[in-house]
Amino acid sequence: MWLNLQIFGFRALWSPYFFLFVVALGVAYYLITGPLRHKFGVVDKPTIKQYWFFYIGLFLLYIVKGSPVDLLTHIMLSAHMAQMAIYILVFPILMIKGIPKWIWERILLKPVVKPILKVLTFPLIAIVLFNGAFSFYHLPSIFDLTKSSDVAHIAIHLVLLIFGFLVWFPVMSPVEEFGPIKHPLVKIFYIFGNSVLITPACVLIIFSDVPLYAAYSSSGAWLQALALCVPGDVLNGLASTIQLSGPEMFSALSTLEDQQLGGIIMKIMQEITYGIILAKVFYAWFSPETLKIDPLPPKPIHEGS
Repeated sequence: MWLNLQIFGFRALWSPYFFLFVVALGVAYYLITGPLRHKFGVVDKPTIKQYWFFYIGLFLLYIVKGSPVDLLTHIMLSAHMAQMAIYILVFPILMIKGIPKWIWERILLKPVVKPILKVLTFPLIAIVLFNGAFSFYHLPSIFDLTKSSDVAHIAIHLVLLIFGFLVWFPVMSPVEEFGPIKHPLVKIFYIFGNSVLITPACVLIIFSDVPLYAAYSSSGAWLQALALCVPGDVLNGLASTIQLSGPEMFSALSTLEDQQLGGIIMKIMQEITYGIILAKVFYAWFSPETLKIDPLPPKPIHEGS
């Protein structure tokens, strides 16, 4: 029996409180960078591109963390992997590009923050932190923990998001102090290294011949995961009337097929994201301006000629 997600109600589907939070972020950005920017000693407004980057980022944040997509991530691992690809790979890029440099400087150059970030954004450390956290997150014991507790879910996802920002700083830092990679070739190796290091976790998920996560294969753990976004009274009522048994009630895929699809989705979305950044680095490196050949110096005019 396939069921419609509507049975979980408006709050579970659309997360109105999170929606208000995202709207508040959008209003705050507009006010701080617009009418109130003079209070911070700033004259210039963000560019049109910066506005687009920021608000597209907020839109995607709400889609993956507040819309029915978020509810679906607690039902299907494939939806969860698409969510995480956007949340920890794409969203940080849009925020880095969308928030003006002066705001970043006021946050990141504080005496307490700056020395810590200088260490965490060192390329080798940033790449190890991000990919190590991503791999550990997908260990069954840790993954199921995030699906069983609000505190663990919020804390672990916040740490992954922070590392998602840090891993991009060496190649596109909004503040010069935290962007140590200068040569395009080194940037290319760095991005390629990220692509390689994130692969083992995806391979583990894709080629496993058994379901790895109790949150999607055990009815008790699955209901506990649903409780993260479905109000308790609604979930209890559904569990008693419909007898919710597992993800198969909402999908034609088996748990194992959904798991394999999730790994494929994460790998493809990761490759697309890194591919776009690589293309931009290549373009900047081999742009027409950089390929121009300096003209030969004029021949000296000899006296008496």
